[in-house]
Amino acid sequence: MPRTEVILFKEADKSVPLVDWLESVPKRPRAKCVAALTRLEELGHELRRPEADYLGDDIYELRVRFQSMNYRMLYFFHGRVVAVVSHGCTKERAVPKREIAAAAKRRERFRRDPKKHSERFTKD
Repeated sequence: MPRTEVILFKEADKSVPLVDWLESVPKRPRAKCVAALTRLEELGHELRRPEADYLGDDIYELRVRFQSMNYRMLYFFHGRVVAVVSHGCTKERAVPKREIAAAAKRRERFRRDPKKHSERFTKD
């Protein structure tokens, strides 16, 4: 299977929700989140639990645990070889429905204008 291109969702105001969220995440778990994004690049649709899971409505989560905190990055696929990461959140038990709904709304905006809502993923 070809590598999956990981794209970060970009808002109309040019902000990138995942980048904004990652800036608030402490250094060590942030590094684990970036490693999880790299695994998504490598495995795409083949990525499974415990690293990723399907949440419903064509929305998936990348799963990172550091100490007692659960970090989640929500994403969706655009075609076979593009994964678009909507945003990140922390959770206690289940990913809140509002977070899944936000990812689904971003997916619809992305589908209408992929170029406008795309930011390249870099490991920096």
